[in-house]
Amino acid sequence: MKTKFGHLTYCSNIHVGESWEDHFLELKTYLPQIKKEVSPNIPLAIGLRLSHEASLTLIQKDKLLEWKEWLTKESMYVISINGFPYGGFHSDIVKENVYHPDWSTRERYEYTKRLFEILHELLPKGEEGGVSTPPLSYLYFETNKIDLKSNVETYTENIIKTLVDLIRFNKESNRVLHLDIEPEPDGIIGTFADWIRWYEIELLPRALPILYREFGFEKDVAIQNTKEHIRLCLDVCHLAVTNEVNDVILSELNRTGIKVGRIQVSSALKIKFTGSPEPILNALKPFDEKKYLHQVVSLNKDGTMISYRDLGDAINAGAKPGEEWRIHFHVPIFLEKYDRFLSTQEELIFMLGEQKKAPLTNILEVETYTWNVLPKFLQISLVSSISREINWVKSIFGIT
Repeated sequence: MKTKFGHLTYCSNIHVGESWEDHFLELKTYLPQIKKEVSPNIPLAIGLRLSHEASLTLIQKDKLLEWKEWLTKESMYVISINGFPYGGFHSDIVKENVYHPDWSTRERYEYTKRLFEILHELLPKGEEGGVSTPPLSYLYFETNKIDLKSNVETYTENIIKTLVDLIRFNKESNRVLHLDIEPEPDGIIGTFADWIRWYEIELLPRALPILYREFGFEKDVAIQNTKEHIRLCLDVCHLAVTNEVNDVILSELNRTGIKVGRIQVSSALKIKFTGSPEPILNALKPFDEKKYLHQVVSLNKDGTMISYRDLGDAINAGAKPGEEWRIHFHVPIFLEKYDRFLSTQEELIFMLGEQKKAPLTNILEVETYTWNVLPKFLQISLVSSISREINWVKSIFGIT
């Protein structure tokens, strides 16, 4: 729904369906029920997740027309697309495969370009929109520093190819579309600090001569266009895991002028070890499921941090009293506590408060995709879960 604080939506990656036929069936089943609960009298905004397979179908004119007609009939609209998972997001085991193909490949570039073509057809008149994408690649795919440096150059070159496409498209259609790159723990861009470094050290210096060659842009115009079309996907869960949801984000965004394409409204799992760690470690084991990566950052008493690739690694390493763990497990945003566990809801409330004071973006996308792998004691019906999350955000903004 469109509010004075931005378009409030949720990401459809919670719904199964790699083919468009299967995903459309899921959306037709759930979206009308959710709309009834959260926006019965105004259009419902959708953050659409499209796999590679689904995008090849939906870009066909008849399929796109059918989808647009259904959206109009149901009083709904698409404001963003999630282009992070290329395919297999609901496979039995996803883990680091979610990064394949990465930004070193033509497949990732062409898939993303196709998503922008679809998004342009779906966006309401006069609205801008974005496609989210992985943080270039997964850090542990790299074998050594030489390969990493070479691959970062390749990733960045393909991002710039997308930038050129988006600038050209804007000139032709007068529509601003933006690529929203999503830092995630253990990604090549794993933190907000990594994002700023990559943007200033890798992206801008490589983009400027290309934009001069392609469009004749002088430096200031080239920088302005880059910042218009290459934006941050600010996933609050991810940046809470890396302990970065604070005033530094705001000051750095202000200093650099880099834009936020969307805020992914999400919370991470937080653990404070105040006594014997063993009971808590045992209670955490149901969260160590086989489908998704659940990276962990442990904050020690002395302020140092230790990172683990997955929750099982952290549990096996053990914990000490006084440690605090932040776990990349998207938990329901409307809960601050779960039995003996906590969430990073405090950081989410901080970020939504900043959005309320001075909007950073026009897209607020609730993203809790882990409902189906949550421990049983946290599971409720999908419609109730999504509706409760959106209504919780509305309450934070004072929207009735």
